[in-house]
Amino acid sequence: MAEDHGSSRHMSSMSMSHKELGDDDARVVHVGDPERTNERLQFAGNAVRTAKYSPLTFLPRNLFEQFHRLAYVYFLVIAVLNQLPQLAVFGRGASVMPLAFVLAVTAVKDAYEDWRRHRSDRAENNRLAAVLSPGAAAQFVPTEWKHVRVGDVVRVGANESPPADMVLLATSDTTGVAYVQTLNLDGESNLKTRYAKQETLTTPLEHLAGAVVRCERPNRNIYGFQANLELQGEGRRIPLGPSNIVLRGCDLKNTSWAVGVVVYAGRETKAMLNNAGTPTKRSRLETHMNRETLFLSGILIALCSAVATLSGVWLRTHQTDLELAQFFHKKDYLKVGKEDNENYNYYGIAAQIVFNFLMAVIVFQIMIPISLYISMELVRLGQAYFMIRDAKLYDASSDSRFQCRALNINEDLGQVKCVFSDKTGTLTQNKMEFRCASIDGVDYSDVARQRPVEGEPAWAPKVPVKVDREVMELVRNGGATEQGMNAGEFFLALATCNTIVPLILDDGPDPKKKVIDYQGESPDEQALVSAAAAYGFVLVERSSGHIVIDVLGQKQRFDVLGLHEFDSDRKRMSVIIGCPDKTIKLFVKGADSSMFGIIDKTLNPDVVQATEKHLHSYSSVGLRTLVIGVRELSQSEFQEWQMAYEKASTALLGRGNLLRSVAANIERNMRLLGASGVEDKLQDGVPEAIEKLREAGIKVWVLTGDKQETAISIGYSCKLLTRDMTQIVINSNSRESCRKSLDDAISMVNKLRSLSTDSQSRVPLALIIDGNSLVYIFDTEREEKAMLFYVVEWLLYRRLGLLI
Repeated sequence: MAEDHGSSRHMSSMSMSHKELGDDDARVVHVGDPERTNERLQFAGNAVRTAKYSPLTFLPRNLFEQFHRLAYVYFLVIAVLNQLPQLAVFGRGASVMPLAFVLAVTAVKDAYEDWRRHRSDRAENNRLAAVLSPGAAAQFVPTEWKHVRVGDVVRVGANESPPADMVLLATSDTTGVAYVQTLNLDGESNLKTRYAKQETLTTPLEHLAGAVVRCERPNRNIYGFQANLELQGEGRRIPLGPSNIVLRGCDLKNTSWAVGVVVYAGRETKAMLNNAGTPTKRSRLETHMNRETLFLSGILIALCSAVATLSGVWLRTHQTDLELAQFFHKKDYLKVGKEDNENYNYYGIAAQIVFNFLMAVIVFQIMIPISLYISMELVRLGQAYFMIRDAKLYDASSDSRFQCRALNINEDLGQVKCVFSDKTGTLTQNKMEFRCASIDGVDYSDVARQRPVEGEPAWAPKVPVKVDREVMELVRNGGATEQGMNAGEFFLALATCNTIVPLILDDGPDPKKKVIDYQGESPDEQALVSAAAAYGFVLVERSSGHIVIDVLGQKQRFDVLGLHEFDSDRKRMSVIIGCPDKTIKLFVKGADSSMFGIIDKTLNPDVVQATEKHLHSYSSVGLRTLVIGVRELSQSEFQEWQMAYEKASTALLGRGNLLRSVAANIERNMRLLGASGVEDKLQDGVPEAIEKLREAGIKVWVLTGDKQETAISIGYSCKLLTRDMTQIVINSNSRESCRKSLDDAISMVNKLRSLSTDSQSRVPLALIIDGNSLVYIFDTEREEKAMLFYVVEWLLYRRLGLLI
């Protein structure tokens, strides 16, 4: 009773916090009516600009940026002083030419780079898109991208990019699925699925006129989108999320066409908002030269001050001799016939001291040679040429050469001290392979029992998976034993709890066997669904409302009643499935740190304990692990969840928090089914590359979301960690334990500092720190941060291997 009361109280507070944005707070887009949408001219056009300069701003802005080099300011001052008749030491033109040459060379280089950006912008803005023309004809008309407006309905073909961020209305697939590649946005090459809502998919485009999309204001989050769609004549609002929007910069793949309405255009698209513009890059050498210029300028001022002071002393001492002093005449005696000769080249002692100081500056200007900067610019051009033409920097597989996009920072390549790297997709291939599983507390990781699938199955995943003979026998005799039923339910969870879309290939080697290519955002899900297919649970069809699974040769339809996608806060995903036997089941999978908090450990404590042990062993060999659980829902529980989910999913303000609260309410008291182990192999040459970096004295930091045991195992595999390293591990669950770990680390560092007196006696170290500890450190007072920085600084000073 207390639990039900708390749940209802939470629902009440959620409904109170629920607030939908009105027309004044949200962006209102009228589908197919850009005139009405943009009647206030408040939305940006679709023309984009990545160039830094325009013809009017090039000269002043480029000169302003170049004079950030203090030496150029110094040379400009020298040239200006030399133009004054009283101070002229060299020819006026000769003093200006070197500086003008350096400025001209740099300006030409910058102008060429910016001209390439302008050319790219013109090509991008003049691309053609098919835009639905208003009126009764309702035809798609070729339109330049720069003329596309918010509210336009756009059709995108296969292998094409959308001209702006658009909400999907229809696709060539009858289920409303579209596949996109976001390589240009996030660097991931795997295909992602996007969906058109069934309400718009079944409605002709001409009947969508009058529909209204209310969405959040433009922001930089490429993984988030909150909106709702209201069809004309219908009172209810259809929720829209990240899976319903296709962003500019994506490529449409494996889909003949897709139609959508533009909601963000031009500089308001997420891709452009994440483009911070073309920065002015300065190398460390240039910064160092600025400091040296200041230092030499100080010496120059001191030297010129001494000259001016001594000249003042001499002038005061020889005041009476100035009329006849050689090279210093007080009067002009060449003007014959005048009794009162005019003063010549003399303005008084004070003025002469100032003039002598400035003349000394001109004479001693060689202390900061302008030829150094001329040589640097020419050397950088030569460096860029040789780097681009270097045969060892050529990739034959992609037919691409080294690109030198910023000539100002060539020399920084030789001054790299730290390399920060992600693990998945950078060190590894991001191609997951199912290796083993723990089902109902039993470990199935014996490689000797694994073999290719036998027989002639009607379906086969594109990526072959080896199966365990014992598990296969359990699945085939599923109803005979409780363990077999649990094994079947485990693979049913793998086949249902995902967002994978199956593609049936027609060009398979065996015409009798249908090959299925599983496409999705997560390579882990692709591996798990392929494993389920190998064991007889083949996902063959998916729509927004149901999935079809071939269970051991018999097709069964499962209704997808609800889905909570994976997010970094919950670290799990869940799906509510309506089974053929009219039962409703909730399948959940996620990280063990998240899943064991919602598992009911009183149901089968021995299974939970055994699974935890298996997870540790899987992680120790570098496998990625997931825990799978299930719970059967009653009709009342499902209806309560459905009402809360509909409220949360249509909210524009705080939708993410509301959906997480709804998920937390339903994801509880789960029954543990088992765990999976997936391998992500290293890319070729990674261990050798990291070893060379470490030998060169470069520190390597690796960031990974895996468990600590998995991270350490991968560290050894890629030679980031070695057996002779002393590991400093900071892995804490509280602020107090984190502080104690820092104290221990500092004690170890101080001990090694006292023992290591030279480079020969250095002891290699590795720092391993988890995310929770970093949160504790950076959320606390300055003292804890200083302790961490002390440890890291000592590690960096000693050129040691690092892992985070």
